Amino acid sequence: MMFNYPNYNYNNYPYTQNFNTSQPQPQLQNGINWVQGEAGAKSYNIAPGQSVMLMDSENNVFYIKSSDASGMPMPLRIFDYTERIPQKQNPTPQTQPNNDYITRKEFEKRLSELKNNAKQSIQST
Repeated sequence: MMFNYPNYNYNNYPYTQNFNTSQPQPQLQNGINWVQGEAGAKSYNIAPGQSVMLMDSENNVFYIKSSDASGMPMPLRIFDYTERIPQKQNPTPQTQPNNDYITRKEFEKRLSELKNNAKQSIQST
């Protein structure tokens, strides 16, 4: 007599799962890493030799967190940011008068002066 034993999938039982006790990392949204405050940035895990930019979801701050090749964290860099409001169009350097150039009228005047001076110097010699 043969017995048919049920085929149990032991991977679905909670006591066989590998539990991760570390703090869950925030999900990437649109390629941006969000953390809650400086404490969240300090506890954010990164791979050895990597750097990551972390945006604070509570303040107008972002953090750069880095670690060296052995995995030791580098000092957390903290940056404040503010919105830059566009100003009115400033004249570009091309539209500003440039003192290195002369007008055609000035050129013609100086050219005639040089010709006159050259004629006078030739006559005096």
